[in-house]
Amino acid sequence: MKLICVGRNYAKHIEELNNDRPDAPVIFMKPDSCLGQKGQPFFMPDFSNEIHHEVEVLVKINRIGKHIQTKFAHKYYSEIGLGLDFTARDVQLGLKSKGLPWEKAKSFDGAAYIGNWFDKSQFSDLNNLSFQLTKNNEVVQKDTTANMMWKIDEIISYVSRYFTLKIGDILFTGTPAGVGLVERGDILTGHLEGEQAFMLNIK
Repeated sequence: MKLICVGRNYAKHIEELNNDRPDAPVIFMKPDSCLGQKGQPFFMPDFSNEIHHEVEVLVKINRIGKHIQTKFAHKYYSEIGLGLDFTARDVQLGLKSKGLPWEKAKSFDGAAYIGNWFDKSQFSDLNNLSFQLTKNNEVVQKDTTANMMWKIDEIISYVSRYFTLKIGDILFTGTPAGVGLVERGDILTGHLEGEQAFMLNIK
């Protein structure tokens, strides 16, 4: 199982980090060792002073696929979820400034958290899903998949050109604007279309 992540998929998030707007989806991977365990808190690592939350809509792949056409991509998943891509921003900026890969900033133990899964049939329009993240009961990220630069099915098609998709693979579709610091004692709660998908303590 692999975690396939899309960067820079919301224009306002690109702006807030002063990044260049890409011409194609920015793809990176996280190993399954970075998955946090349900029911367990996120423990702040000792190598960063700037851990950021990034809430994302998730897709779980349920069929093996390669070179998938966009019009057929909907057949390769039946569940939608919500999760967190934690980023050691200070580490990432240091690596980027040297032209180095991001793994230490994006793929450390605990750097991904997956909430509850929902059958996609309960949603009327996957291209207009509302979702939000609250930190200590204050909304910090809120958006809709309508604002994705590349939609779910387009991402699946694009990724499958380079990597064979396997059953259980999870696609992180990108984070909207509002990313920010987490600190010990924070409580992060994610909602997808009004349904609570997760609650996570930071320690």
